[in-house]
Amino acid sequence: MHLVLCVLALENKYRRTCIRAFIHFAEKLLVLLRDGRKLLGLLRSFDQFANVVLEGACERVIVGNLYCDIPLGLYVIRGENVVLIGELDLEKEELPSHMTAVSAAEIKRAQKAEREATDLKGSMRKRMEFLDFD
Repeated sequence: MHLVLCVLALENKYRRTCIRAFIHFAEKLLVLLRDGRKLLGLLRSFDQFANVVLEGACERVIVGNLYCDIPLGLYVIRGENVVLIGELDLEKEELPSHMTAVSAAEIKRAQKAEREATDLKGSMRKRMEFLDFD
């Protein structure tokens, strides 16, 4: 509300730039974090260190053809954890049609199964190192 009142009080030559800045704060963003998590939400604030505040944030978890958006609410992200920030085009579909939405419990089970399969593959590789397949 304060921003809108400030915009109205500005002279015409500055009003357009200020309104553009306000519109960008209403954009939906995808933020990729250093640990691989993907967060979606509306940009509410940022600073020179890439610290970001997202409103209505959710974590998108993708395992194979399954995905789940886990709601987080208002979320503050420290800039050192940000790898990439991108604006989402709301007119385009966010995900391919072959992706299936599942519950948080189902995606956690799928993550666990994927992690166990990866661990098994790694341990099998370590056992077979003496064969020197490289």
